[in-house]
Amino acid sequence: MPLENEETGKNSVILVFRFSAMGDVAMVASVLRELVEQRRHLTLVMVSREALQPFFADISGVVFHPFYPHGPHQGISGLYRLFKELKRYQPTAVADLHHNIRSRFLSLLFRLSGIAVRQLDKARKEKKALTRAYKKIMKPLKPTVERYADVFRKLGYPMALSHTLKRRKQPLPETAKRLFADHGGKKVGIAPFAKHLPKVYPFDRMEEVIAYLDRQGHTVLVFGGGTAERQVAAGWQARYSQVHSVVDQFSLQQELSIISHLDVMISMDSAGMHMASLMGVRVLSIWGATHPYAGFLGYGQVPDDCIQVDHPARPSSIYGNKPCICDGKDSMELIAPVMIIDKLREAGL
Repeated sequence: MPLENEETGKNSVILVFRFSAMGDVAMVASVLRELVEQRRHLTLVMVSREALQPFFADISGVVFHPFYPHGPHQGISGLYRLFKELKRYQPTAVADLHHNIRSRFLSLLFRLSGIAVRQLDKARKEKKALTRAYKKIMKPLKPTVERYADVFRKLGYPMALSHTLKRRKQPLPETAKRLFADHGGKKVGIAPFAKHLPKVYPFDRMEEVIAYLDRQGHTVLVFGGGTAERQVAAGWQARYSQVHSVVDQFSLQQELSIISHLDVMISMDSAGMHMASLMGVRVLSIWGATHPYAGFLGYGQVPDDCIQVDHPARPSSIYGNKPCICDGKDSMELIAPVMIIDKLREAGL
């Protein structure tokens, strides 16, 4: 139920649209948490895919409404059905944090109903200038989380983001407690996979990093999902005594709980980085075709923990769907395992 506005006595209900991808939705969760802490009279109705609900499970003042793009909400008629479902919340405003075809159509329906709508500025021109091959403009763009916050500011809700990590330890699943039984070393998560191949650090090089952590006596947990990723993680588990695969063994909510107990996460520019950020865990992130300048660094993470090489060809892509060739090699090939190991040593591992 909507919360009462402490100032006017009226209900303030904001619909929030962000349907995908997993990392982007996790960043939204970080922003909404800070917004409701600063504006306790608000009720935020988060509209996203059902599988991503765990990101918002412990945020007071956030109601989750599932979006089924391949079910009842498919096509124009399905979106109209979703519009009618959302109208029942009696929203006072819409924050479109996706700005794709579906969210724009929904936003139009609400705007025609007299509801205030503000939409995400994706800064396409600036991102194109950052990634083009010639006359590249190398400068840090506004962080995506600040762009999300701008939408609420335009709706009349000033907010300030802390950009700090806040540890949120959650109870471990019973079946995961064995993974934390050894108190001798640190607990290191590795999320070595990504949707787009140019974001992935070569597995043979990542294995050198894993071998180092194993020799140091640290427990290594490998995160991911899918058959191919499960096979890679299983191979590492078979070869190293301190390595454990958690691929496809736990629900998203359980994975978040496990991540909340890590000392550090090693991740690509991928959902693993944003999940760790949501739990307040430090991330050593590895960047190839993409670049932190594009604004997608994990919430609360710092540039000094980004592992990358400087090259005029980088970045070649915002989302990692295009390869980045530097001096005849993929940019990931220029990152030696020792660079990651040195960063681990700096972190006390």
